[in-house]
Amino acid sequence: MDKPFAITLDTGSSLANKTGSWRTERPVYVDLLPPCSNACPAGENIQQWLYHAEDTRSDHGGYEAAWRQIMLDNPFPAVMGRVCYRPCETACNRAQVDSAVGINSVERFLGDEAVKQGWTIPVTAAASGKRVLIVGAGPSGLSAAYHLTLLGHQVTITDSGPAAGGMMRYGIPAYRLPREILDAEIARLLAMGITLQPSTTITDLLAVMRDGSYNATFLAVGAQRGKRAYIPAGDSARIVDAVSMLHAMEGDDKPMLGRRVAVYGGGNTAMDAARTARRLGATDAVVVYRRTRDRMPAHDIEVEEALEEGVRMMWLSTITHADGGKLTIEKMKLDETGFPRPTGEFEELEADSVVLALGQEAELSLLDGVEGVQIEDGVVQVGSDLMTGHPGIFAGGDMIPAERTVTVAIGHGKKAARSIDAWLRGRALAGPGRRQIATADRLNSWYYSDAPQAVRPHLEMARRIGTFDEVVGGLDERTAQFEARRCLSCGNCFECDNCFGVCPDNAVVKLGPGERYQIDLDYCKGCGICASECPCGAIEMRPERI
Repeated sequence: MDKPFAITLDTGSSLANKTGSWRTERPVYVDLLPPCSNACPAGENIQQWLYHAEDTRSDHGGYEAAWRQIMLDNPFPAVMGRVCYRPCETACNRAQVDSAVGINSVERFLGDEAVKQGWTIPVTAAASGKRVLIVGAGPSGLSAAYHLTLLGHQVTITDSGPAAGGMMRYGIPAYRLPREILDAEIARLLAMGITLQPSTTITDLLAVMRDGSYNATFLAVGAQRGKRAYIPAGDSARIVDAVSMLHAMEGDDKPMLGRRVAVYGGGNTAMDAARTARRLGATDAVVVYRRTRDRMPAHDIEVEEALEEGVRMMWLSTITHADGGKLTIEKMKLDETGFPRPTGEFEELEADSVVLALGQEAELSLLDGVEGVQIEDGVVQVGSDLMTGHPGIFAGGDMIPAERTVTVAIGHGKKAARSIDAWLRGRALAGPGRRQIATADRLNSWYYSDAPQAVRPHLEMARRIGTFDEVVGGLDERTAQFEARRCLSCGNCFECDNCFGVCPDNAVVKLGPGERYQIDLDYCKGCGICASECPCGAIEMRPERI
């Protein structure tokens, strides 16, 4: 069948007069910031690696290219694919169509594939001759070490624990993060030439820097000391803190909590402690929290999975006394500001032990006597480059004011590495240029067919309670590619040919695979059809320059 008359007119033919002079606006291709990347604390280029993951033209489906794209920003995709709380998915525009893209699920698939295939990251930068000390082998310290090594610096990490990982190892239970996955991703980093000194506690930071001839230091001491609270208790009361309890799970002697366990607190650590208690044999694990669920700091997914496993919740409750296997619980009420107030109403709760999960603090004694370092409310004050008030000493992760998640810590490590590199080389660190965010109102969502998110498999309940096997499974190759293909490519051209097909003047010129298009302004009348019909909002109309 012949093509319609308008499409057979080649630009420059006698029937296609140069009509660009009629134009008052011109279409411009733009590259906007996808909301998923904007929301990612680690700064991943999510849209780009999803594009690679769905590319079936390359060997093994482009998975290695996708994984290497992630590794530019985050050295722990298999870990993050399990423990990240997915702010990228909360921001995803796809939720306006059906449901958010399962970004985290695809990241986990790629991370696991890298472990299985043994992919490594080569160090190609010339040696700088600079030495950097990192204190703390948690997510922030390991992330900084990785990026600094890629920049050519010699890195030594010290950690007071016997193994690297920080709160990834000693705070996140194995049913959420299998240790073989954590070990594999840490081993990949250490194989790059990073020196790890475990079981090493630093008490005089300046002396260690001087004696080791270190040119800079990054402090990444995790918050591994549980906050205490005064609870009147008898001699027979058994009270432990959640951080110590979870830490003990890495040793041979597991904590003995009894059959009835009360967890006091409302954060993610409280949920982990209660779920761990169930796996240690507690028939009744109850979380006691002073406020209501909507004011609970724990993420919804943590609360939901705890409830599924039989953990009970006592909202608007506080512990006023503990003794002899019984707790005295006072009911609370929220005042007009949302602050919990006592009601004078009491009840008893049987409990063999109480686990305090009231928050964590970082051990900052190594900074005693370090001139210029400011500590306020238990955290170190830093500048926008993460440098403390002492030149050459930087800090990040749980010890500075920020949300305490693995993802945030990994982002701090990357930022600190780039700041340290600039400081060591005597350069100013260029700030990232901020692009306009690709909001949902720019998209033509009706171009995209409904394709609900693939659901991750979950371990059957009997094994969830009776073992520390991983609860949430991963996607297979088919479902991972399906998820990657659900990406709408918000704000960035993916060469769908819509603009090429709808232009009435044949003014859109295809530049070849991967090169996108350009507008022949001799023939574009500025009608705006290309912009209005672009599915992903990658074309906008701008006033004609006079």
